[in-house]
Amino acid sequence: MEDRTGPPAGGQRKPLLRALAGETLARPPWWLMRQAGRYLPEYRALRARAPGFIEFCLSPELASEATLQPVRRFGMDAAIVFADILLVPYALGQKVEFGEDGPILEPIAEGSGVGGLRRGGLPGLDPIYDTLRRCRAELPSETALIGFAGSPWTVATYMVEGGASRDFRQVKAWAYRDPEGFGALIELIVDATIDYLSGQISAGADAIQLFDSWAGILSEAGFERWVIEPTRRITALLNERFPTVPVIGFPRGAGVLYERYVVASGVGAVSIDTAVPAAFARERLQARVAVQGNLDPIALLVGGPAMREEVRAIRGALGAGPFVFNLGHGVLPQTPPEHVAALARLLAEPLESA
Repeated sequence: MEDRTGPPAGGQRKPLLRALAGETLARPPWWLMRQAGRYLPEYRALRARAPGFIEFCLSPELASEATLQPVRRFGMDAAIVFADILLVPYALGQKVEFGEDGPILEPIAEGSGVGGLRRGGLPGLDPIYDTLRRCRAELPSETALIGFAGSPWTVATYMVEGGASRDFRQVKAWAYRDPEGFGALIELIVDATIDYLSGQISAGADAIQLFDSWAGILSEAGFERWVIEPTRRITALLNERFPTVPVIGFPRGAGVLYERYVVASGVGAVSIDTAVPAAFARERLQARVAVQGNLDPIALLVGGPAMREEVRAIRGALGAGPFVFNLGHGVLPQTPPEHVAALARLLAEPLESA
């Protein structure tokens, strides 16, 4: 196992890590959520080589190539390992499939369902670590490598609902009705996530992002119990094991609770969604941690003057502090690759001419 307790090799040369450590850079480092994906023709050709999405994610040869494709094409300051947040439920023994309309899981039954999940390590995810090692060996020395996982609350929503949901009725009802029983599921996911992310860091990840896509559907009390507390457990263990590896949290839709999240969760940086006001992010969040975000993916889809104005406004608002340019959510499959190339050119320009 690689020793990652000291400074990452070449870390001082990696703009992303400098920004996450609190440094203000003249040109913001950048990467995009879902930067590897269906909008790229080379990805679509690669994806056709695997019979299913899980098989694709668990093929180090294919997943490493998918990870590297956008960096080769656009020159982002970071690659993020190609995987999926639902690989953790898969490794825990839950039946997970991916169809045309998204993921389909065999729902975890309230009460008895947790007992049927696997404990004691995640050997099924070893290929992800191989993917990270391959990517680390091929990336330029100045390009960071990001690992990731879904945050426990968001992963639990899929595990209980059996996929995407409009009202999250099943998972929220369980959390209200039987918080101790639901807490046992959360604890299992927390432990699995700590093991999974530790493996990713040991395999070469320079930074970690926790995706809490459904953080914004909870009440304030629910947010504290099911978003902040599990995140705090994960960050505490990771910071103890790997003190030089930053953790970025993304509690999408958290609104004013972003501030509470930054104060209490232990993350070293926060990724913000498109709806977060720039002044709030600058004054209430960036004063404490590095901020990442938050271009509307639709602005990237549209491109042109609209995108240019949005980029200029975001850089103007957040560029005077520790800042990583990103989207407020993921790249849409319909996004023209040339718009991402145009974004790369914009971010390479000084702000006054961008």
